Amino acid sequence: MFHLIPIIKALGYLGIFGIIFFETGVIFCFFFPGDTLLFSVGVLAYHNYFNLVIAMIVLSLAAISGGFFGHWTGRKVGPTIFNREDSPFFKKSYVERAKNFFNKYGNITIFFARFVPIVRTLAPTVAGVASMKKKNFFIYNILGGVVWCFSITLIGFIFGGKMPNIDMYLLPAIAIVCTISFFPVLVEFFKSKYKTRKKV
Repeated sequence: MFHLIPIIKALGYLGIFGIIFFETGVIFCFFFPGDTLLFSVGVLAYHNYFNLVIAMIVLSLAAISGGFFGHWTGRKVGPTIFNREDSPFFKKSYVERAKNFFNKYGNITIFFARFVPIVRTLAPTVAGVASMKKKNFFIYNILGGVVWCFSITLIGFIFGGKMPNIDMYLLPAIAIVCTISFFPVLVEFFKSKYKTRKKV
């Protein structure tokens, strides 16, 4: 039996809530498997390990509350956190990337950041540091959390119905989702490299 299935099943609704909450609200948890978990829960929901509707609601609540916690953290202790030195779990370059993303796209960043690994973890906190209006953050945080959780989980649910042998195809499918998720990061990386070379 594929080892990932019993692990996620054992986590239950409380477990998947916790992972998404920390991945979207605590800046030191950017390495948590957000997209992977959503997709996997969708696949497993098709195979009756989770109730699809309940799972999407739980995941959305986790993402939304995580975003609010990140924003609160940014407003309260953000400057202190961002002045610390680099460590294996935190690098200033991640913060700069999130700041640039936020400055470039404005309020809508909170919505689209949900679909970009690392950035979605840092964006709420950066928004708090930048004193983003609470009303604007409230709207975009909720919209982004719901759309992100519903879309990725539903994609997993649809894929689950097309997988005759879940043990064989789950990992490749997750790899594809992760690759797509990191595509915006790669685009920004190569764009910054190109601009640097152009200046030289």
